Amino acid sequence: MANIILKNVSKKYGNNTIIKNLNLEIEDGSFTVLVGPSGCGKSTILRMIAGLEQVNGGIICIGNREVTDVQPGKREISMVFQNYALYPTMTVKQNIEFGLKNKKVERKDREKVIQEICEIVGLSECLNRKPAHLSGGQRQRVALARAMVKKPKVFLMDEPLSNLDAKLRIQMRTELIQLHKRLGTTFLYVTHDQVEAMSMGDKIVVMNEGEIKQAANPVELYREPENLFTAQFVGAPPMNIITFENPSHGFTRIGFRPEKSIISQDKSDNSFSIQGKIVTREILGSETIYHIKTNFGGINVKSYSEVFNENIDIFVNIDYSNIYFFDEEGKRLQGRNELFSILKNKENCLKTNMRGVG
Repeated sequence: MANIILKNVSKKYGNNTIIKNLNLEIEDGSFTVLVGPSGCGKSTILRMIAGLEQVNGGIICIGNREVTDVQPGKREISMVFQNYALYPTMTVKQNIEFGLKNKKVERKDREKVIQEICEIVGLSECLNRKPAHLSGGQRQRVALARAMVKKPKVFLMDEPLSNLDAKLRIQMRTELIQLHKRLGTTFLYVTHDQVEAMSMGDKIVVMNEGEIKQAANPVELYREPENLFTAQFVGAPPMNIITFENPSHGFTRIGFRPEKSIISQDKSDNSFSIQGKIVTREILGSETIYHIKTNFGGINVKSYSEVFNENIDIFVNIDYSNIYFFDEEGKRLQGRNELFSILKNKENCLKTNMRGVG
């Protein structure tokens, strides 16, 4: 096992700076997830750690060894890609043992390693099949097994589940979590899916435009976002945002999560209340997501209680303790008691600025 340290790492493509002076430490034995929108630089970071991309500045260390200029094959890492990269003419067994043969590992030792790993990932019954005759989940397990035979210090995974259907993704997420616990090896995982990130990682690194916006455990990211980007990126539907027209009180925007909002036919005197009309609803079994039109614009509410009909007038009540405050640059502000008092006196000067809601 090993930790990973990036110090002042930069990456450019021509005149375009993708990563600028990035500092990050991946703890030994952790399951760390890099998450962010497409093009934010997360896969570039993974490829620089793997040695598939050269850095333009800074250093990279794996364990106690600097590997900035070390060849990929000598970094003691294994990488699992989105497309699996299996050899179609080889059987499962041949795909897994390919790297061992290149290292001149004796047949007896190869057989032992393959048997042990295939039992771990559940491929013992598929060794003589070729990739074309495997399910998506089985092909992913072959890719994992092939990475595991190298016994690396670090596993690097670049959106390995993105080609699977929704049901299989959930199953494979569980299997990867169990695999990590069993191996105890450092996992660094890249995804654009915040649900995937939150459900798998013990540390989440939220990125945007080549910068780390926040790095924390899933609970802290959800409860204590440090900025507007993280607040809206984490959570589904995203946090509702309301903007002040003429701010003169330190904050320009407030936010509240759809699942912390309560629909009622009555206004609550002890809450921040917004009057509106239900435009559409999505009934998802135990929960219902409402899209509500208000004088401030559209907002989302996720409810687990009784189902309200469309086109009825309602109030959305939000407890003041569930409201977040942000300044003009999107930085979250603290000092809630003082801010709550200001908000209570400013409820009539709001307009909404929603992401993805019309």
